[in-house]
Amino acid sequence: MEELKLKKCSICGAIVKVVENQNNSNFICCGKEMEDIIPNSVDASFERHIPDVYIEDDEMLIQVNHVMEENHYIEWILVKTEKETNEFFFKPGDVCEIQVPYTGKALVYSYCNLHGLWKKEVE
Repeated sequence: MEELKLKKCSICGAIVKVVENQNNSNFICCGKEMEDIIPNSVDASFERHIPDVYIEDDEMLIQVNHVMEENHYIEWILVKTEKETNEFFFKPGDVCEIQVPYTGKALVYSYCNLHGLWKKEVE
């Protein structure tokens, strides 16, 4: 399964999801080339960032046990399967939990406003 490709502007913080880039073109924002966002997969910090995934029958429960404070929270979760990509957005005070159909192999990403992108592979 193809990885999620994201670019981020180091000046304004804009994030772009790259759907297709056959020519390997550079993405420019604020007059500067955007940087690749590489997902982390080892959570060594006190806060939890890597999504927890529980599969029961044909459902996948995804949770990120993370603070959801005004200045530190999980902004979104993205679930990528062979057939589709679904994004779920959160704000401070929300419970960072979603439930989606389980259709087999998936990549589950979470994005912390302070600590960036995190990934878990689901078989």
